[in-house]
Amino acid sequence: MSTARAKSRAFIKPARKARSLRVGLLSYFGADVPSADLPGKPLLRLAPSRLALFAGLSLAVTSATALAQEMRPPRIVATTVDWTAAAATLTDKDGLTPVFARARSRTSDNRPIPPVLVRLNAIMKQRLPGIATSPVPVLLPFDTTALMRDQAEGNAPADNERYLSGFSARTFFFPGPSGYDAALAIRTADFPELADIKFPDPINVQISGSLLTYQLDEGSTIEGAPVADLEADFPGIRRMILEHNLRYTFVRFGVPYVVSVTCFDASVSRYKMPTCRDADRVARRFLSALRIAGGTPQPRRPMQPLPIERPAELSPVFSFHPPGRILPGTGFRGQGGRADNTVYSQIRFPVGEAPAFANTQMFQNRNPTSNYGYPWRDNFCERRGFPVSQCPAGIGHQGQDIRALPCQPAPGESRCVPRNPVVAVRDGAILRAPKQEAAFLVVNTANEHIRFRYLHMRPAKMDDDNLFSGRRVNEGEVIGEISNFDKREAGTSYHLHFDVQVPTRHGWVFVNPYMTLVAAYERLIGARGEQINDPTQLATADANSTATIGANRSQVEPPIVKHKRAGKRAAHKTKKHHRRYARR
Repeated sequence: MSTARAKSRAFIKPARKARSLRVGLLSYFGADVPSADLPGKPLLRLAPSRLALFAGLSLAVTSATALAQEMRPPRIVATTVDWTAAAATLTDKDGLTPVFARARSRTSDNRPIPPVLVRLNAIMKQRLPGIATSPVPVLLPFDTTALMRDQAEGNAPADNERYLSGFSARTFFFPGPSGYDAALAIRTADFPELADIKFPDPINVQISGSLLTYQLDEGSTIEGAPVADLEADFPGIRRMILEHNLRYTFVRFGVPYVVSVTCFDASVSRYKMPTCRDADRVARRFLSALRIAGGTPQPRRPMQPLPIERPAELSPVFSFHPPGRILPGTGFRGQGGRADNTVYSQIRFPVGEAPAFANTQMFQNRNPTSNYGYPWRDNFCERRGFPVSQCPAGIGHQGQDIRALPCQPAPGESRCVPRNPVVAVRDGAILRAPKQEAAFLVVNTANEHIRFRYLHMRPAKMDDDNLFSGRRVNEGEVIGEISNFDKREAGTSYHLHFDVQVPTRHGWVFVNPYMTLVAAYERLIGARGEQINDPTQLATADANSTATIGANRSQVEPPIVKHKRAGKRAAHKTKKHHRRYARR
C-alpha cells in the first residue's frame, strides 16, 4: 500500500496477554451474542459436551487423512417438492380458484402449474416481490384470505402490517432459485398475551425454506427434541438450542424449514437478547400463523456444485498450513481444529487487495511466524465462548480472521490508519440492521444457498454507506473497510472476521471457511499456494509485499494503555468463565 494512503490516526492491538476465553459480545442478527458468559440452566440446550461428541467422532475419522486430501466441493442434495399437497391446502381459500380455473400456466418442462398457485402469486407479487421465483412453498405468517377479502372490498392497505399476525414486514425477504429466507420482528408489549415478556426491543424471527441442503461430516445426527403439542400441525417437528439460536425444524411438502430466534439461555435476558423461554413463545406464535404465501413448481434439475478453480502456476511465496491445524494449545479443552478440505463456494476473496494474511488474532503472540506473513493458519475452532457444532469441542471460534497489508507511516509520522476495502464475495442480498456490527451476505442461486458474515467493520460507516437489509450487491463491490471495531472503536486488532453458514436439516450451521478462502486467494493472486504439511517448516516472506515481515509492531500498532483495575476485573471474569466450562 502506498504511503500516500497513510493516515495519522492509530489503531490498537488487543492485549498481549493471551486469555483462555474471550469475554464480550458479537452482533448476531441484530442481537449482541455473548462470547463466553453463558450461565443459567438450559431450557432446550445442546450442551458443549454433546456437541463435542457429535463433532469429535467425525474429526477422529477425518483428521488422519486430512493432510493428504485435496480440496473438495460441498455435498449438496436437492429435495423433491410435493406441490400437489401444497396446492391442496389452498383449495379452500376464498377467491383463489375461480379466477384462474381455466388457466393453463406451465413450468419450463411443460408441467401444469396449479391454478391456485398462479392466482396466489399474482396477488402476492406486489406485496412480496419475487415470491414466484421460489421453487419451494413460501411459508410466512401472512393471512392471504384477509388480504383477498380486503381487496374485494376495496380497502386493502398498501403495507402488509395488517396481515402478518403482529410481525413487521420491514426487515428481510429474499427468494431465489434455491428457496427463500425471511426475517420479521415483533414487539411483544403490543400484544396482551405476550405483554409479560420484559424485553424492550423487537424480537427477530427468521425462517428459511431451502431446496438445497448441505450434507456435513457429523459423527451423530443432531435431531433435537420432539414437540408433542405441535406434532398434529407439524409432523416430525423438532426443537433445539444450537449456536445461540432456538430452532424449530420440520419438513413440509418434502421441504426442510427452520424457524429460529436468537436468544440467551438463562432465566433473565442479557446481551440485548431475550431469554430462550420468551423466544419460544414468540416462535410458537410465528409457527401458528404460517400459511403458504407463494412459490412456483420448477423442473427437477441435477445438483452440480460449482467446480473448484485453482491456478496451475505455483506461487513462489504463498503457503498455508492444512485445515484444522490451529496453533497448539489454542483449542478448547485441548481439542484441535476442524480438518475440513471443503470449498463451500467459489467466492471472490473478501479483502480487496493482496497480500492478505489469515492468522490467529487472539493468540498472535504464540504464532512462531509474523502475523503479517505466510504461511496462513486456520483459526476456526480456536478457543472462544461460541457454541459451534462443527468444532471438536462443540465450542470455539466461528470463522477465520484475516489481516490486510499494514500501511506504512508517512514521512515524519509514527502512526497511520489503513484503508483496506472489504468486498462482496458473491452476488447476493445484505442482511443487516442499523448500528449492527455484523453484515451478512445471503446468496441464493441455482447451485447454492449459503450466507457469509463479516465482522469488525465500523457500524457508523456501514450505516453511512446504506449497508442495510435488502440491499443487493454484486461480487467484488466494495461494502466496507477493515477496521478494529468490537463493541467499540479499537475493541480488537485491525482485521476482518469472515465466516460461512450453510443450510442443513437442522438449520443454518457454521462451517470451516478456511479452504474456501485459500482457493479464493489463489485466484486473487493468480497462483497456487503450497500446503505446509511439515509443522516445523519455516514461513516464506512475501518478497513483493511492501510490509516489513517481522518488523517492530510498535511502528504499526501502538500498545494499549489499560487501567490496572479494569485489567484485573477482566482477568477475574475470564478465569471464572473458564472454570465454569471446565466443570462441564
